[in-house]
Amino acid sequence: MSELDAVATDLAPTGTLRAAINVGNPVLAQGDPADPSGVTVDLARRLGEQLGLPVELTGFTAARQSFEAMRDGAADLCFLAVDPARAVEVTFSPPYVLITGVFVVADDSAIGSAEEVDRPGVRVGVKEGSAYDLHLSRELRQAEVVRGSDGVTVFAEQGLEVGAGIRQPVQAWADERGGMRVLEPEFMQIRQAVGIPVDRAEETKAWVADFVEQAISDGFVAEALRRSGQDEDLVR
Repeated sequence: MSELDAVATDLAPTGTLRAAINVGNPVLAQGDPADPSGVTVDLARRLGEQLGLPVELTGFTAARQSFEAMRDGAADLCFLAVDPARAVEVTFSPPYVLITGVFVVADDSAIGSAEEVDRPGVRVGVKEGSAYDLHLSRELRQAEVVRGSDGVTVFAEQGLEVGAGIRQPVQAWADERGGMRVLEPEFMQIRQAVGIPVDRAEETKAWVADFVEQAISDGFVAEALRRSGQDEDLVR
């Protein structure tokens, strides 16, 4: 068995590369769960092509769902933000995209910057199970994290003091809604990576890491971002 065949068998024991795609992050995937597109879809298909495997895409609306699918054996890989809480069960590739997390407040809020959010009486809306939920749950000492289907949705529906989310969709939401402003600076940098089960062979982990580095260096990631209407400057 060749080295590539061994990687393919280890990574996709069913003979089909099953990729979990999170359409809840519009920078990485667009469309609906039944027919996703975007940089993560393109990466999954390229990975399958290089391994000589058919690719099966399963779409989800939240990162935690795609993580759970891989953890539970329903997927062979997923696309997640690197986070220590997930690293117990996921081996992450090098990041291929860097996204920033930002806060949003009403125009008349007394909170003037991201540094002023962590104070008593402040409630911060987050998308449950997202990378920034995990991060803020660890980092905020005085403010309260409130979880919902989306950070800005729970912020607006419950009249919270602050909403949190990924810069691009948060900024678009604030511009469309009006009466809102995004706080600077960003509160975190979200490193998006390919995740595979932690029990895969070391050779498989190394191959996936090399695959991601090559996809960055040869311009594949940048081109995939452009095709999907995203900023190519997000490439790591």
